[in-house]
Amino acid sequence: MKLLPKSAFGQTVLLIAILLLINQIVSLVSVTFYFVSPNVKQINHLLANQIKMVNVAGLDSKNSALQPQLFEVAGMQIYTQEEAVEKGLDHAIHYQSWSNQMSDILQGEAQVRISQGEPYLYWINPPQNPSIWITVPMIGLGQGDGSPHLVYLLMIGILSVGGSLIFVRRLNRPLQALQDAALLVGKGLVPKPLKEEGSIELIAVTRAFNQMSKGIKQLEDDRALLTAGISHDLRTPLTRIRLASEMLPTDQEWIKEGIVHDIEDMNEIIDQFIDYVRQDQQECMENGNLNDLIKEAVQARNIEENHNITLNLKPLPKVLIRRVALKRVLDNLIENAFRYGSNNIEISSGHDKKNHQLYFSVRDFGPGVPNDCIQSLFEPFTQGDKARGSLGSGLGLAIIKRIVDMHSGHVTLKNHPDKGLVATVFINCQSS
Repeated sequence: MKLLPKSAFGQTVLLIAILLLINQIVSLVSVTFYFVSPNVKQINHLLANQIKMVNVAGLDSKNSALQPQLFEVAGMQIYTQEEAVEKGLDHAIHYQSWSNQMSDILQGEAQVRISQGEPYLYWINPPQNPSIWITVPMIGLGQGDGSPHLVYLLMIGILSVGGSLIFVRRLNRPLQALQDAALLVGKGLVPKPLKEEGSIELIAVTRAFNQMSKGIKQLEDDRALLTAGISHDLRTPLTRIRLASEMLPTDQEWIKEGIVHDIEDMNEIIDQFIDYVRQDQQECMENGNLNDLIKEAVQARNIEENHNITLNLKPLPKVLIRRVALKRVLDNLIENAFRYGSNNIEISSGHDKKNHQLYFSVRDFGPGVPNDCIQSLFEPFTQGDKARGSLGSGLGLAIIKRIVDMHSGHVTLKNHPDKGLVATVFINCQSS
């Protein structure tokens, strides 16, 4: 069912609430059958005995000689129908269950009414003399507002629910912290060690997560150091090869150009390796406008011949972004569009207010990519060579995805219905 809560907190609270409700119903039924009902019967018997006493004495509303003494001893009054109405009979509440019990005891049809006040008055119309009403005061009955056992049950329920909420929240807090930290790890970030609190099982899980997070951080640092060291060591022989190529004779210029071209490709691949292991986590978030970044990236490309960029930018609000990291995303998408798509590309932006997201897309007019290969392009060292004839390390889209994940967004690739490939980046709105 859609109405059932999905979280452990909601399910636990719902379970406790249902158990408490069942407990309250059972308690109410038990109190009614084993406490209230016997007391009601006992009161009815006492009242019936007093009515029998009046009948034995032969008293009625016309025989008033003994009424003052009866009132002084038992507080009882005897009224005719007219006198009872004047004294407030019509305002008294009729209780059918009490009337039935009284009828059984007095062996005739009797009526019982109760008027609230201090004291409570029981109005009884005996079957032996239906023309009179006898009032019997019950001092102390009904003092306080409401039935005491219902108040007790209500207080017990409130205290139980409040205590369970505190308990479940205390249980849920470390789980929520663990979930938030796991999401950060999934984005490539390393959270601070979590506080070990809660039950023994939660403390053990939190301690294991902290150790895992520390191990992941160590692996990332080792990988970054290894890749940076290899890249640094490769650049030295590449530089020597380039210097040696400059010493080739003039008639071997074509060999020199080939060597220089290969060296530039290798330097570009090395740069991609460094960009991939670099997380850009040290860059601070700042207020910025995506349209400004797009315009800066396009302006840097305007110096290139035979490359044309069409802009379709809609007004966007300022949000918290990592400017340098997103600039790298734009540069990579534009470079891919020109290199593997077409010389003419289109960049557009927009604001999805319903989902609280900003987006920008880069479209080329090339051959596109087979649909079954699109998702795999985001994996490291994966290329779309078959469709777009590319060369390189295959890290460009993996770098883009990692940066976008740090902004709590996502990136999509899809073939345009007419022609070309469209890369769209969605960024969650986070204003300062």
